[in-house]
Amino acid sequence: MQQQGQMMQSVIMIVVMIAIFYFLLIRPQKKRQKKHDEMLQSIKRGDVVITAGGFWGTVRDFKDDSLIIEIASGVKAKVMKSSISARVNEVSSSAEEKPAEQKPAEEPKAAEETAEDKKTD
Repeated sequence: MQQQGQMMQSVIMIVVMIAIFYFLLIRPQKKRQKKHDEMLQSIKRGDVVITAGGFWGTVRDFKDDSLIIEIASGVKAKVMKSSISARVNEVSSSAEEKPAEQKPAEEPKAAEETAEDKKTD
């Protein structure tokens, strides 16, 4: 009878461990993968994307499992769709506006003060 209780306890522990792995590791990864796949499906010509290597580029053409992106003017690169890590949102019109005028930085007065302090000593 005692052996049966220990065996049942072991089975319950294994089931709990599997549930923990599912909810903490497997399920969130599937959600991220689904979101990434949806993002890849929504990419169209002219979108600005970021690759896994950190390159920013504009999508110029599609192939079966790759994209042609323009990294700089006249510089094109062929990348795998799976290496696209993000699509950059459109820049808002407020961000395109001219930045507010900045006041010139004031000179630090600490050097002047220390010179005056030395004169008084």
